[in-house]
Amino acid sequence: MPTVLIVDDEPKIVTLARDYLERAGFTVASAPDGTSAMAAFHAAAPDLIVLDLGLPGRDGLDVTRQVRAKSNVPIIILTARGEESDKLVGLELGADDYIVKPFSPKEFVARARAVLRRAASATAPADVVQAGDLTLDLPRMRLTVAEKPVELTATEFQLLIALARQPGRIFTRAQLLDAVHGVAFESYERAIDTHIKNLRRKIEPDPRRPRYVLTVYGVGYKLSEP
Repeated sequence: MPTVLIVDDEPKIVTLARDYLERAGFTVASAPDGTSAMAAFHAAAPDLIVLDLGLPGRDGLDVTRQVRAKSNVPIIILTARGEESDKLVGLELGADDYIVKPFSPKEFVARARAVLRRAASATAPADVVQAGDLTLDLPRMRLTVAEKPVELTATEFQLLIALARQPGRIFTRAQLLDAVHGVAFESYERAIDTHIKNLRRKIEPDPRRPRYVLTVYGVGYKLSEP
């Protein structure tokens, strides 16, 4: 039974999230501020952290930095801050998803489950990554789309691996740039757009209306969930 740590200074939010998560079969721990969050993190050993940004004392971004220095536990940011800059900073620090208040409790639970599934698939060792119609043979650097072979460059293949390991997760350009570290590649973020365009040209039935590699405007890209 997965454990979720909710870090929020609004008791009504904590109660609402706790009620829906417990009905869905999760164990729930909570902390009211950023300082106690780290103590709760060590005590509860959660499988997922749901984290507000506007916390008293140490804010949510500081908590994210501190958690990421110790662990890859999935983090969902749940906050009233809906500005693009806040989303980008949260994702860059390593958050896995970003939900803006007010929120749908049922959607919240569904996204918590999705983040946990993605985390499990990302840590599972595999020589072959399957994401819907896409099959990536890692040792041979081979891709098939709906069982048809598609030739990719090394950079395109590495980008697609990063996306395909966690379908539905939003990646910023900087995170995708990190994913192709070690491949001969231009070291600036906007170069990602060019390689994504070329990747779409090869794998999408209609590159102008992509079904696999989707744009998240103002943030980056994600692979559609099967």
